Amino acid sequence: MIYNTQRKKLPMPEYGRGIQDMVDYALTLTDRVERQRCAHTIVSIMGNMFPHLRDVPDFKHKLWDHLAVMADYKLDIDYPYEIKPKKESGSRPAPLGYPMKKIHYRHYGYLLETLMKKLPEMPEGPMRDELTLLVAGQMRRSLGNWNKDAMNDDKIEFDLKTYTHGAVHLDRERFQTVVEMQGRTVQPGRVQTAGRMAGRKNKRKS
Repeated sequence: MIYNTQRKKLPMPEYGRGIQDMVDYALTLTDRVERQRCAHTIVSIMGNMFPHLRDVPDFKHKLWDHLAVMADYKLDIDYPYEIKPKKESGSRPAPLGYPMKKIHYRHYGYLLETLMKKLPEMPEGPMRDELTLLVAGQMRRSLGNWNKDAMNDDKIEFDLKTYTHGAVHLDRERFQTVVEMQGRTVQPGRVQTAGRMAGRKNKRKS
């Protein structure tokens, strides 16, 4: 018994070995007219394998491109479309550089850390105070996502002073008020769902 793993690797596995055998047979045909007719038949069968893609732009063009790939660009026929050139074997696009940025506390993330460092550059006033509260609130949420046991206002105040080198101070009373208001806030979707549930219960009772 011969396993597929022992056979030649398929250049287009999505079409299966049966289509590949047809393409290999077309390569053996010496008559150009017969070879052309065989190629049209193969492309027609390939298209029938994916009927849901018939409305995709350039669908037939892609089929002929795939035929050329499966024939290793050696099938001497008149292609109805311009075939994409053969890619060099082993050619790969250059790897994208990953931004390796040093983050002091990784659970806060680079963007939040950058924002904290920008706070001392702002002039003192209501705008910086409001932004400080917003930053502290996001720090609290980030800590909660990382470790709920580590989420406390003392740590947030300490980390904020560390990042700003003591230039920015957190108003604990205002911050606590903001936290309490956020805790009482209920998402509109949940209220609506609860109302629907109550309505259903009343209908069942009646």
